[in-house]
Amino acid sequence: MHEGVKIIIINIIRGVAFLPALILAFVASSSEALSAQISARAAIVVDSSKEEILFAKNPDLKLPPASTTKLITSMVALDKLNPDSVVSVSRKAAETPSVQPHLRAGEKISVRDLLDLALIRSINGAAVALAETTAGSEDSFVLLMNEKAKSLGAANTKFINASGLPGKGQHTTARDLAVIMKAALSYELISEIIDTRVKTLEVSGRTVLLTNTNNLLWADEDHLGGKTGYTRAARHCFVGASEKDDGILIIALLGDSSRGTLWTDAEKLLAKDFEKGTLIIDTKESDLKVKRQKAVHRTRGKKSKAKAL
Repeated sequence: MHEGVKIIIINIIRGVAFLPALILAFVASSSEALSAQISARAAIVVDSSKEEILFAKNPDLKLPPASTTKLITSMVALDKLNPDSVVSVSRKAAETPSVQPHLRAGEKISVRDLLDLALIRSINGAAVALAETTAGSEDSFVLLMNEKAKSLGAANTKFINASGLPGKGQHTTARDLAVIMKAALSYELISEIIDTRVKTLEVSGRTVLLTNTNNLLWADEDHLGGKTGYTRAARHCFVGASEKDDGILIIALLGDSSRGTLWTDAEKLLAKDFEKGTLIIDTKESDLKVKRQKAVHRTRGKKSKAKAL
């Protein structure tokens, strides 16, 4: 670990206030090794049913959310819109930088299909179309997003757009993302969509095939779904949930170095490959300042060994 980095290990298992120096040194060594094994800048594992934090690395560090933003976008839209309502795609939505498939100005698309596009394939224009339909403009919609985040208890989160594209002042934390994910699971339609591996849509006479960006849908039989994210500023991000024997585990990862390491980190956390109750603080927010970038294209993740359906 580089010079100047400070590591604070807090044992929260039994509220222990003091441990012999030898034991503390051993725990610090083990936790330092684990911190290196989890390459994400911030991470958290929460037992959702007990609201218990099992593991955390920089849980309150403010970092860019990338497309995990679309979970809040979808919730706010469903709070106001009928899923079967039909939306006319604006020029702004159509021209929003995004991965394919690109939307076309004037296309008529249902709210339900826009949610599929936003949550399965992470289409930025779909998020903008939902925002404009809900609140009249994306700027007005952002106010609703921030109100929603605050009402959920995501106190260290701020949004400036509906898609998660990079911009000054937009941030979340691993802890807040876990809170947002738990709330998203309470929306039946969102839960259904994020648990969908592949879907075909008919949009204005053209067939659109969507393959979920979430590799865990193929790799983890217990997985309930989640949301990926990537920009150059945010790096690779993910929040998701899996149903295990002792309850639902929610994990959140921010600032991972590659899509491959993102899934490796996620699998370690879901396997509970850590000492329960460990909190690691190993970096400062000032160390993580990244030059803003315009590019928004994500890299494709490694294919799961499990057979895709």
